[in-house]
Amino acid sequence: MELPILRMADELMRTGVCRFLRHFEQRFPREHLKDLAVTASGPGRNMVVAGRRVVNFGSDSFLGLDQDERVQSALRAGLKKWGTHNGASRVFLSVEANREAEEKLARWLKTESCLIYPSVTLTNYGAIPALVGRQDIIVADQMAHDSIHTAARIAQSNGVRVQTFAHNDAGDLERILHRSRPYRHALVAVDGVYSMSGDLPPLKDILDVTTANQGVLYVDDAHGTGVLGEHGRGSVLLNLGHYDNVLVVGSLSKAFSCAGGFIGCPAAIQRILKMSSNPYIFGGPVPPPYLEAILTVLDILSSDEFNELKARLDANVEQLTYGARSLGFRVLGGITPIVSLLIGDEAATLRAGHYLFERGFYVQSVIFPAVPYHGGVLRIQVNSNHLRAEIDGLLGALAEMKKELLVAA
Repeated sequence: MELPILRMADELMRTGVCRFLRHFEQRFPREHLKDLAVTASGPGRNMVVAGRRVVNFGSDSFLGLDQDERVQSALRAGLKKWGTHNGASRVFLSVEANREAEEKLARWLKTESCLIYPSVTLTNYGAIPALVGRQDIIVADQMAHDSIHTAARIAQSNGVRVQTFAHNDAGDLERILHRSRPYRHALVAVDGVYSMSGDLPPLKDILDVTTANQGVLYVDDAHGTGVLGEHGRGSVLLNLGHYDNVLVVGSLSKAFSCAGGFIGCPAAIQRILKMSSNPYIFGGPVPPPYLEAILTVLDILSSDEFNELKARLDANVEQLTYGARSLGFRVLGGITPIVSLLIGDEAATLRAGHYLFERGFYVQSVIFPAVPYHGGVLRIQVNSNHLRAEIDGLLGALAEMKKELLVAA
């Protein structure tokens, strides 16, 4: 007799997204390049994957701080001081470094308060459902991060109405808010930087519409944290200059090269989240050693050294985007360290990624459902510690790929 758990696995694999992705996994076993294991890392942005040494253009450690000795030293000191984990839900207790990190984050970000979660995804899962009730509505950009839409579905299961609006279209947002009345409050959710395309929303227009319609703007700025604006404070201050009627979520695991996510908010909102946000109440917090490292990263971001790191990063992004456009590729993004080259067809995207891998460069070949169907991209993540020669090498491989694979550009 076949066990139900095996029948369950078989039936799930033959439905929905699993079936679609399994098809490409079976059809392109070499080119698929997913679920890879890195067996060695360094020096610089080099790594060994599947026995091949490649330059890593898939890392979101945008400022290269994962390899900074000060950050690593802070981790080691935190391990010695606090041990490996918190030992309890933060509802009961937190190490002092957690309080220090939240207060220092708030001062750096220029918000009244911050609350740290184990990841950006858990920040969204925890904050969004906690901020709305049955009388409220959530309206999310249709291209917002998956974790925002999943969080909205959690809220929806609690009786909250959920709508989406056309990507970056403040006019469509206004139409949806008007036709959705009556409601008590609206939570309007967008990305600060859209992670697959690298584009930024028209925050001022969206905030104006949101505020005029009894709404609060919620910005997931995971990919802007540490790389946009003065001292890396992100897209909200860069584009709005304030946090009036705005909640901002940031990442501690990308440019910060540590672990966790956070929400910047008024003190009253922080208190509410501590009482009603399930991942905060029932989940384990960021391991204490990383909290010590976060404090060190904040010192670096707050210093003049940030300008040097950002200048190197900007120069690398400009070198790549200029070179890719010169080759005829359609470049998405380029404002942030996420640079996506539109390939289109799923099979062509996988072949293109594998071609570059075989020539010593790892980039992420992204296909549906992470991007629209037939909207496959090569997602290149530029770091400040990429060497200019490495970027030239990648551009040379892209030129060869375009000729040999007949990739449309």
